[in-house]
Amino acid sequence: MSVQVLIVAEHDGANLNPSTAKSITCARAIPGSEITVAVFAADATAIASQAAQLAGVSRVLKVEKPANERALAEVLAPQVVAVAGPYSHVFGPSTTFGKDLMPRVAALLDTAQISDIMAVESPTRFRRPIYAGNAIVTVEVDGDSKIVGTVRTASFEAAPKTGSATIESAALDVELPNRTRFVSVSAAKTNRPDLQTAARVVSGGRALGSANGFEILYSLADKFGAAVGASRAAVDAGYAPNELQVGQTGKIIAPELYIAIGISGAIQHLTGIKDARTIVAINKDAEAPIFEVADIGLVGDLFQIVPQLEELLAGGSAAR
Repeated sequence: MSVQVLIVAEHDGANLNPSTAKSITCARAIPGSEITVAVFAADATAIASQAAQLAGVSRVLKVEKPANERALAEVLAPQVVAVAGPYSHVFGPSTTFGKDLMPRVAALLDTAQISDIMAVESPTRFRRPIYAGNAIVTVEVDGDSKIVGTVRTASFEAAPKTGSATIESAALDVELPNRTRFVSVSAAKTNRPDLQTAARVVSGGRALGSANGFEILYSLADKFGAAVGASRAAVDAGYAPNELQVGQTGKIIAPELYIAIGISGAIQHLTGIKDARTIVAINKDAEAPIFEVADIGLVGDLFQIVPQLEELLAGGSAAR
């Protein structure tokens, strides 16, 4: 028997966010799943085409309304509910977008939400982390009601672009709330990769000493196309902006390479990087907890080691 799964696409109006491809991988782990991706946008053509290429997707639904130009959870939630009728599972990514939208969807459907799904055991049985990732709980849900969940994207690989799903348009007759309106968005301008999806990340802690100290991280990251992150201590001290925070109360990431510079390794920070493939730590304190999880550790003064790394990278680039 097939299991109908609806995934709400995250996008920026032009490009599909990689979190959607990872949510698809999660859904594919459900035995018998048939996956539909719903794209809510003012113009969904390009985004729907990208979603249709992802392996495992059977159908892509375009829901085009001027009100969907900006991803306002209050506006999108009733539309998701209207589309959700024939689906037993409704998933979104456990990103800022999904954490804002999916609880509203669950409330409108009068069901509980499963947050941060990290593994699928059956159509009604899932695993998720608790206690800052120090324990994993198995959750069994009632299959008689719709199952709404957010997918912990750091736990899944992105679905490959080998699909060719059909694309359809859905016309919804839904009264949209008008209590919320888009005013503006403020975001740092950078040419670096997105922190949450980058393959390489360089992160700094309070040991950098100041916002100026973070400049050596930016320079190093630019040498090999890495994103820049920060510990909560560095963000709280004003050395780095909030959007760079990695950890339990920041971004949960799973890069191929994570370089922690001047970060002691508090459990809240380690929660955000536990799925990184290779962790490199640079710290002058040989007893720092970060070394317990690091694959490679360098004990020494970061202000000496980082410039040396940058010189080696520059030399390698010149040699190539």
